[in-house]
Formats: sequence, C-alpha cells, structure tokens
Amino acid sequence: MTDSKLIFFHSPRTRSTGTRILLEELSAPYELHDVNFRIGAQRDPAYLAINPLGKVPAIKHGDAVVTEQGAIYIYLADAFPQAGLAPAIGDPLRGPYLRWLVYYGSAFEPAMVDRAMKRDAGGHAMSPYGSYDEVMAQVRAQLAKGPYLLGERFTAADILWATALRWMTAFGLAEATPEIAGYIERVTSRPSFAKVQAEDDALQAEHERIAAARG
Repeated sequence: MTDSKLIFFHSPRTRSTGTRILLEELSAPYELHDVNFRIGAQRDPAYLAINPLGKVPAIKHGDAVVTEQGAIYIYLADAFPQAGLAPAIGDPLRGPYLRWLVYYGSAFEPAMVDRAMKRDAGGHAMSPYGSYDEVMAQVRAQLAKGPYLLGERFTAADILWATALRWMTAFGLAEATPEIAGYIERVTSRPSFAKVQAEDDALQAEHERIAAARG
C-alpha cells in the first residue's frame, strides 16, 4: 500500500498543518492538493466528494479516502512504519498510543470548543468529555511523566498534541503550565515544524493573492 499514490488535501493555518508535519516526519512521498479556504474551495463539489463536511485534512491513498484527524494519524503512521512513529500491534504502548490519539478528538477538542464558545458542557451525563478541568488535569498529568505522551517514546500522537496545544495556549484556551509549555517547546523545536511553517506561510500568501485577484 505504501507504493500507492498518496494525495494530501490541505489548507494552511488549519488543523491539517499537523498532518503536513506528520508527513514530513514520516518522509512520506505525497502530492499536495491545496484547498483554498479564502475562495471557498472547501465547498466545491469536487472536494465535497472527498469530505462531505468540507473540512481538512483529508487523504486519498490509492483507493482509500481517510478523513478525521485521529484516523489520518493512525493510518499514516501505520502505512509508513519505517519511521517508527506508531507502536506496532502487540507493543504494550499500542493501546496508550491509540487512546491519546482518540482522546484528542473525543474529549480535548470538544472541551476547547465549548470553552471558546463559552458554552456549558451540559453535565457529565450529556457531555462527551466530562468537564474542561478534568480534561486538562488528565493532560497535565500525562505530560508530567514526559518527555513525551508515552514517556521516552516519540510518536505521531505527539505531533497532533503539540500542534494543538501550541494553538490552544496561544489563544488562551489552555494554560501554558510548565508541563505543557515544556512539551510544546520540546516537540515543536523539531526541524519538521519550522519547515512546514515556512511552506504554509508561502501557501497562505498565494491563497490570499488568488483571493485578492478575484476581488
């Protein structure tokens, strides 16, 4: 399957930036299909055929189309095992690795969105995550074991979490406690982050140029 053509649907300064960093860390060959949000390309019928929700990231690998961040990270890290970013099935770390990849989308991000929107979580019986404070306490406790989510083992999950936490702390949705700040610095200082940021800045400028030209 690694010989199949991989197409990555991406827009800069969105959730798909982390996936671009992951692809860089995996040394995975891919074709970038940029989705210009500035001109509404995410609502084009051609892209809605890939992801009916009009979100990025998305990938097409051979005949397989994968959307949703957690699924994409799991898929890509398994598809390119030579990078060692995913504990293999049978490895004791496989379960915790999957847990934290899924916990991001099922608990952490919903808690952050509710926080940003100043919405009540709805109580434990209705909330998909419990409470914001409980989510953040669990994240801090895990990072305190450091240096990475799974201790000494750096994985694809760290790319997802460090990217997200950098954004959340920048916007004041999560506190940059010593555990969180140290973790963000440790992971985002990797060369892949600077490389992708430069590439995304250039792509964003091109998107803005195209949007301006269209009036």
